[in-house]
Amino acid sequence: MIKTLRNLSKQGREKYIPPKTVKEAIPIKDIFADGTFTVGNCAVRKENPVTAFVKQILRKLGLIKDVIKPQTYSKTFRFDDINYAIASKEDKEAMFLEYGELLNALDSGAATKITINNRRINKSDFEKRILIPMNSDQLDVYRKEYNQMLMDKIASGNGIIQEKYITVSVVKKDVEEARAYFARIGGDLITHFNRLGSVCVELDATDRLRIFHDFFRVGHETEYAFDLDTDLQDFKDRICPATMEFSKDYFKIAGSPGGSEKFGRVLFLKDYASFIKDSMVSELCDLNRNMMFSIDVIPVPTDEAVHEVENRLLGVETNITNYTRKQNERNNFTANIPYDMERQRAETREFLDDLTTRDQRMMFAVVTLVHIADSEEQLDSDTETILTTARKHLCQFAPLKYQQMDGLNTALPFGLRKINTLRTLTTESLGVLIPFRAQEVNHSGGVYQGVNVISKNPIFVNRKNLMNGNGFIFGVPGSGKSMTAKREEVSILLTDPNADVLLIDPEREYTPLVNAFGGEIIRISSTSESHINAMDMNAEYGDGANPVTLKSEFVLSLCEQLIGKEGLGAKQKSLIDRCTTSVFVDYIAGGYKGQPPTLQEFRAELLKQTEPEAKDIALAIELFTNGNLNTFAKPTNVNVNSRLICYDILDLGKQLQSIGMLVVLDNILNRITSNRSKGRSTYIFIDEIYMMFQH
Repeated sequence: MIKTLRNLSKQGREKYIPPKTVKEAIPIKDIFADGTFTVGNCAVRKENPVTAFVKQILRKLGLIKDVIKPQTYSKTFRFDDINYAIASKEDKEAMFLEYGELLNALDSGAATKITINNRRINKSDFEKRILIPMNSDQLDVYRKEYNQMLMDKIASGNGIIQEKYITVSVVKKDVEEARAYFARIGGDLITHFNRLGSVCVELDATDRLRIFHDFFRVGHETEYAFDLDTDLQDFKDRICPATMEFSKDYFKIAGSPGGSEKFGRVLFLKDYASFIKDSMVSELCDLNRNMMFSIDVIPVPTDEAVHEVENRLLGVETNITNYTRKQNERNNFTANIPYDMERQRAETREFLDDLTTRDQRMMFAVVTLVHIADSEEQLDSDTETILTTARKHLCQFAPLKYQQMDGLNTALPFGLRKINTLRTLTTESLGVLIPFRAQEVNHSGGVYQGVNVISKNPIFVNRKNLMNGNGFIFGVPGSGKSMTAKREEVSILLTDPNADVLLIDPEREYTPLVNAFGGEIIRISSTSESHINAMDMNAEYGDGANPVTLKSEFVLSLCEQLIGKEGLGAKQKSLIDRCTTSVFVDYIAGGYKGQPPTLQEFRAELLKQTEPEAKDIALAIELFTNGNLNTFAKPTNVNVNSRLICYDILDLGKQLQSIGMLVVLDNILNRITSNRSKGRSTYIFIDEIYMMFQH
């Protein structure tokens, strides 16, 4: 075994001292608030009293000095999943290569553990994060029904969520050296995961201990409580189970005194197939049980790896030469080289080429899996399911015999490796065991958006947490596009009292919903009694700039739509800008209070101008200001401040369609700018948006 492996294997070869208590079975010595743990065997063999006394005398005489023994420190990072399973072939290749870059970047001076943690959704935590609290208003009846729907969705899913960790362990003299090392390694990991589209964050002591608490105390997840200021010394009392009992090939734990026992078993990957699909890990972790799947990775420096492979190749060539010489001595000059020797030479040469020309690294890996069940019968059944899944991929898992405790401490993200079933792999071979599957979206305070097609878990999205909160709903006719929009609107109205919802409804689909929630329906047509003043403007309309400037641009666009194909020349545009500024002088001077001017006043201002072009513009817009299509030229007579507004444009004729769209959007802009100054959120839903693209 090469030198690097011997050095890195010390943490897995510590002298075995059987634990006498449950606390001693948990291999954590000390913890620090930033999440750095000192790990290793916790039971310390007492020194002979005579030997200890002699050493004490020699220390006082200065003949010997205390030697600070290096400790093994570990740090855990959590990273998000990415949508690998549903990606295209080209995207999968790109993700695989990027993941290979991450593995190549692992430091050969440390050991790395990649862990997939399957844990059940905690019902209490789920209710706190997702369910809508009652508000003692007329909408509580809808909140109860909505919450029941969410609980039904959870019940129909598998109830399992996956969390993924990467734990780095290194041997250092003190914790300060370890912290400096983890700071550097953490930056590299975050960078590489960002390139994969994943977010990587380091865990502090509270988050890290939560992982072990939830594993050892299944069913008691909500009882976790840890205070960094007072619980650092007795941290094991917060996470360890009441009892632990290890048998030949399984173990039993009880989360609380007198509580029901859980059965667990640790398996390890015994035989690797010559060809493994990248879906094997996801299929193994698809079991609807609490489990942890871990891959321990020990990178080898390239120079040592090349030297080792060259020595192996030299040994194979020597065997072939000796075989050929013996055959020649027997006058058998046509003898072929045996197949096994030829294959060894080809494989060793290929391995050497991978290391020297294909940017591959040599790594040692250990794959372990621990799963939990409610009974021994269920445990045996689950084990057979896992073994069958592995055999389908031509791999063989096997239970650890009389090593269940060591296997458990290896599988959990302590940062230790207690078993030595190492396998030599290249970067590509190890990269096939890719931990990514499907991204879970579960934002706190999010809106239910359906079910993840891969994991069958519900999707909750808070648009405020996204880089871009906008979105389109696509689908064939009848697939439920409008229903999806209504569901999200209802969720927003029930969950966020500091949000307004504005709808543009061209087919009168949302009237029952708006009436049920006490909203305002604005029916816009040439014969409607509802009017929206196209010249409405508030103080925040300019969004920090001069509001009149933005309003002048709107009026220009409005006149262009009214005049039609002839368009506006430079003179006409100057006149429109002049008249727009003039009609708003008194309104602005009054502090944006009272009634804003209307299009009729704007036309009257045009008629006061001496230029003939002003008369032409006034004549062109007469139909829409003083004529029969003057629905947008009158003062607003509807409640545009309601929390829920639906602009019903079904009866908007062809002549008014383009100007109607402009006025509605301008009215919405007024609301957005006003809400922004108040710190309120505004959600806008436009049904059949293609109608706007026509203009």
